Amino acid sequence: MQKPLIKSICLNIIYKWLWRPVLKFFVGIQYPDCSFLRNEKQFVIIANHNSHLDTLSLQSALPGDILWRVRPVAAEDYFGNTKLKAKLSNFFINTLLINRKSKKEDGPNYSMNKMLKAIDDGYSLILFPEGSRGEPEQMSKMKSGIARLLAQRPGLKYVPVFMTGMGTSLPKGGMVPLPYNATLHFGKPTLPETDDSYAIMDQIEKDFANMVEQYGIKEDEDDD
Repeated sequence: MQKPLIKSICLNIIYKWLWRPVLKFFVGIQYPDCSFLRNEKQFVIIANHNSHLDTLSLQSALPGDILWRVRPVAAEDYFGNTKLKAKLSNFFINTLLINRKSKKEDGPNYSMNKMLKAIDDGYSLILFPEGSRGEPEQMSKMKSGIARLLAQRPGLKYVPVFMTGMGTSLPKGGMVPLPYNATLHFGKPTLPETDDSYAIMDQIEKDFANMVEQYGIKEDEDDD
């Protein structure tokens, strides 16, 4: 896979030189050292989702030299509902746009097939298995698509990321981020223990349950 030089430079400027200092010093987001991701050829970042700050924060946390090959999976009806918006989000956010209502019969346009092709092309992905933004400091039930993706590509690692404070700084419906002590907690790159999607889902859920317990955030009681 050939590195797109212009796009790589633009992504570095946007996320490492612009958004990272803004989010760190004006919003209060705390960044961990993610240099270990350089040692991983390919991976899928799995994160909870409470805010529009989530994707910006994750991309700003990544090593600059791998930004171009990490694509956030995003809803086509929101980030690509016009041709211009789709082009802008693809270039400046590096999104992989999917139709959340697509079906297997849609072939290459089926959301799972688009993600598998991106993996086969050499990209890593950022996924939010909850599907949509939830309430601040709560984690909703994760959808099983991530487990089915990993089951179809044995050897692909996932990286659990639990973010705290994002939904308080910029909750769903909010327009202006408020200063708040938000943090990204990265787990280690993990290889699924099996190719069974149900067992993989159990493994992922246990990883996040441990992170929820470790970082003191209550899960959504409705999902018990």
